[in-house]
Amino acid sequence: MCSKKGLRRRNSVVFLCSCGLGLLVFAALLARADAFPADKLKELQEHFDHNTHAGSKVKDLQKLAAAQFEAATTAGNAGDYMAVGFIFEKYRDNVRAAFELLKKQEPDADRHPSSFRQLELEVRQGIREVADTLLVAPDVLRPPLELVHKDLIGVDDALIRLLFPRRTKDPVKAPPAEGKP
Repeated sequence: MCSKKGLRRRNSVVFLCSCGLGLLVFAALLARADAFPADKLKELQEHFDHNTHAGSKVKDLQKLAAAQFEAATTAGNAGDYMAVGFIFEKYRDNVRAAFELLKKQEPDADRHPSSFRQLELEVRQGIREVADTLLVAPDVLRPPLELVHKDLIGVDDALIRLLFPRRTKDPVKAPPAEGKP
């Protein structure tokens, strides 16, 4: 029995040491995990900036936007709304760049709507993210976010007009008939 008790003690010491080492490794990975999103965001931004094909740029924007929204959420939870504003301004600039390239390379959205639809869905997601942030942002930092929100709505409206052009002219109202009592 003594030997069993000794083994139990030794096993518990080994267990505690291994847990302590495991906690240290976990803490080191957790500390390093904060650097992963920034590196990933930078890498995605560089890839987006160097892409010259409209369809691929829209797909890159989707990946980049997800990382940007995650970074904005993290910054917002930390109370750093200046960083949130900069992230959303960069997102707006990325949307504009993708939209301009898309209009340049595929001018007929009626014949090639796929990338336009993907971009429109992405812009709607961005509008929702900015609107949610506007609800919790301090009053001092709302004007830049409102400007980003307004710009994104403008891009969304332009995308809708390209995707769904008016096929008929507005009806002309006939003048009221005069002389009938």
